[in-house]
Order: sequence, then structure tokens, then C-alpha cells
Amino acid sequence: MRDILAARQRALLEPFAWSRTLLAFDFDGTLAPIVERPEDAVMRPATRRLLTRVAALYPTVVISGRAYPDVEKRVQGLGLRAVVGNHGLEPWKATPRIHRRVREWRPLFEEALASEPGVEIEDKNYSLAIHFRRSRSKKKVRAVVAEVVRGLQKARLIGGIEVVNIVPSDAPHKGMALERERSRLSCDTAIYVGDDETDEDVFALDQPGRLLGIRVGRRPGSRAEFYLESQAGIDSLIRLLARLREDTGTLVKRLEELEAANG
Repeated sequence: MRDILAARQRALLEPFAWSRTLLAFDFDGTLAPIVERPEDAVMRPATRRLLTRVAALYPTVVISGRAYPDVEKRVQGLGLRAVVGNHGLEPWKATPRIHRRVREWRPLFEEALASEPGVEIEDKNYSLAIHFRRSRSKKKVRAVVAEVVRGLQKARLIGGIEVVNIVPSDAPHKGMALERERSRLSCDTAIYVGDDETDEDVFALDQPGRLLGIRVGRRPGSRAEFYLESQAGIDSLIRLLARLREDTGTLVKRLEELEAANG
């Protein structure tokens, strides 16, 4: 993996500033720092300002594991072209059938984890998230959740940072959501930034020249080719992308002026 903010990567980013590029970001751990209580997650004011700036220059979307209504309210007013929730499922594939299936899963996890303090089951209607940041038996919680999932049909277990997600295996994932938004917005290329195992579905698309995958934090085995050292680096990346686009616009305008002058 290579540091996307290294000076030598500027030449790699410049073609994306020239083309019809979709910018897509995960929320938790990417746009907002990871916090102990998920409901407390919020973007820094500087990040909000920069995201508003860059969304006026590029088609920009957020693709989050949070439920759609939850993430949508956290990014209101920023000029985004779309918000996608539940790891790519909401709103375009949120069906009653999937909701019924997830509703049947929850009691099984509640029973299996009843004796484990510090564990919170987040019901996102179309998926579940088991948070265990405050648990003293993290390894055991993971094992219990994995055992329950093995007994379910059409369920997929995706790890995270002190959380595990149980999602329908036949539901769209983040990679599919990115491709849908890129097509819908008529974009030739895309830049995606994420920090979690669920974001590997995007990085695994493996489309050199068309998709630039950036992971927050280096991780051995990640399919992302580039990384940010930490979540705090997101502001520097967004600022750089905005500056490159603005510089490109200035250059194009100047060339048009010269062409008109030379008649």
C-alpha cells in the first residue's frame, strides 16, 4: 500500500481531477472519527466545510453501514448527490422480505449474548450490528456471533472495528452501490475512501485507472492500493482533491480564453 498524500502521488490524482470523477466516502472512521458510542459520531467542523467545498466540484456520495435515515441526517446540507445506507442496501433495495428476515434474526442474538455485558445489538431494519467495544470478552463475543450466523440462512458476517455486522448475503454490498451511483451519475472514474472490512467490497472491484481505492489506516491483505495514515488525514485528502479540481478549472478557463483570443 502507498500513502496517497505523498508528493509523488499528485501526478496520479491529477487525471481524476480532469475527468468525470465520482467521490465516495464511508462515514464512521472515514469522514467522522470512531467514537465509543456510535450515536455520538460526528464530523469535525473543518471536515464538513471541506466536504461541502468538494461536493460543489465533483459528484459526491456517502456509502455507509449505518441505516439510511441515521447517516442521511448526519450529512444533510452538504450538497451530496446521494446517501446510501446499510452497506449498500438502502434505499434502493430495502424490501419487506429482507426486513422480515433480519427481524427474525435479532431474538437469536439477544438470547445468545444475554449473559455478555458491554454488548449492544443495533437493529438497522435491514441488517444488524453487534457492538462490543465496552465488552471485556471480545474474543468470546465474536465466537458466539459467528456460531449464531452459521445457523442462519442467507446471512453474511462482516467484521469491523469492535463491531460485527450481519447482513443478508443476497443484498447489494458497497461495491455494487458504488457502481450503481457511478453509472447513475454518468461518471467515468471513481475515488472511494473507507476504513473497514465492509469497504473491501469496493476495493476488490480492482479497476486500475477507473477506481482509486484508499483505505484509512494501513492493513496487511487489504485490496486497497493506497492508504491514509489515520482518520485525521481525511481533511488533507479532501482539500487536495478540491484544490486539484479548482486548479484544473482555472487552467481550462485560461485555455478557452486563449483559444477565443486566437480566433
